[in-house]
Amino acid sequence: MVRKMLFFFCSLLLISTIQAQSFAWGIKGGLTTGYQKWDNTPQGLLFKYHGILYIESLPAGNDFALFAQAGYHIKGSALRNQQANLGSGGVFRPPAQEFLFRNASITAGAKQKFDFNNVSKTFYSFGVRLDYTINTNLDSFRENGLVSFFPADPFVRKINYGVYLGGGLEFALSDLVGAVVELSISPDFSFQYQQPGGLQVTNPFNFQNITLPERKITNIALELTVGFRLLRIVEYID
Repeated sequence: MVRKMLFFFCSLLLISTIQAQSFAWGIKGGLTTGYQKWDNTPQGLLFKYHGILYIESLPAGNDFALFAQAGYHIKGSALRNQQANLGSGGVFRPPAQEFLFRNASITAGAKQKFDFNNVSKTFYSFGVRLDYTINTNLDSFRENGLVSFFPADPFVRKINYGVYLGGGLEFALSDLVGAVVELSISPDFSFQYQQPGGLQVTNPFNFQNITLPERKITNIALELTVGFRLLRIVEYID
């Protein structure tokens, strides 16, 4: 249902803007900070990147605009500052482990602008989002023999959904070219990863046998984005 509504909304926006209205389009990208919880335990932050293509309507004044965007986002988490037991009484600190979920995302929503000065506007935006997981790096842990303790590809959910909330600043560079700076947060409402509980494994950091509970992982991505806006202006002359 969510996918059908999002596809319908994006199609409607593209048809209306391209055929009859002025619109803006462009490319943007920047830093993605990924956050996850495993078994209700927060993991370390993951610092990666994203890139987005977008289109939005240009209504009169500061009326609500509609937008649609498609992007590539690396989400996930990291495991840092762990101490591993050498088995002889000594300990060492292994390098950080990164858990990467490379997602393609489409988003549709609305945007409200406010005059800031003669050449710029502030805005906030919100929308619904659908993600598809292209691949992960979880097989690298299988190769290291840690597949039982760390997440594994068979339990990754390919399709996820959530919301998009953002705000920022738009400013003009010329009559038909502008720029945008935006800060957004994108929490998932579905599980990126779901693994049944009861699995008996060995903790690689202290070599103790443990039983893993059911593991449910959701993504939250905080993104700082900069980009360009190209305007297509439609004027009607009597």
